[in-house]
Amino acid sequence: RIAGEITMAENPGVVIRKWRDIFNVSQKDLSRKLEVSPSVISDYESGRRKSPGSRFVAKLVTCMLDIDDSRGGAIIKEYSKLMEGSKFFEAILAIKEFNEPRKIKDIIRATESEFLVGEKNLDNAVYGYTVVDSIKAILELSPLELSMIYGTTTQRALIFTQVKRGRSPILAIKLTSLRPSIAILHGLEGTPDPLAVELAKRERMPLALSHVEAVETLIEKLRELD
Repeated sequence: RIAGEITMAENPGVVIRKWRDIFNVSQKDLSRKLEVSPSVISDYESGRRKSPGSRFVAKLVTCMLDIDDSRGGAIIKEYSKLMEGSKFFEAILAIKEFNEPRKIKDIIRATESEFLVGEKNLDNAVYGYTVVDSIKAILELSPLELSMIYGTTTQRALIFTQVKRGRSPILAIKLTSLRPSIAILHGLEGTPDPLAVELAKRERMPLALSHVEAVETLIEKLRELD
């Protein structure tokens, strides 16, 4: 399934990076396992090198699984149930746990966001982020799968892309009964939905609006935090 997503992706390098982040494997460790230069992985992820062939992708996925297995298999065990017949990973554009905690103000700065709710929480800790395709998440994921977007901790930034007004992502958060450190809306069409803002206030959940134009740029800016 992972290999298929990479091979069929419009931008395979972005998907390779997403899965490498999920498995928490560095370019150096992955390249060592693949017996290639770290620059090869970097070139694929940045788009400098053309799309990898199916054999290379299969080997790359096997290496990530082997590395995870050597660490006890925590990642594959955590996600194995979701992978069978699930749209979970199609809805997740990027997911990362920080090596060192950041603050909400760091996330706000990186995502070029403005607060809609909770501007007094600038110094609250954030331990990771998840960038979510809001349309796929809301249409395809079950409540259990929605709860999995929090990764290893709820003290993270949830960034929802392809947002029209913002109501659906906030309702989805409310459905899980879990609260992120901050929710950020990206790609908003028009003004934020007043109900979304009111719900965020009632849940005492910081809510912000990102002004970064492209999703790819947004993800790159977040990656620069770690």
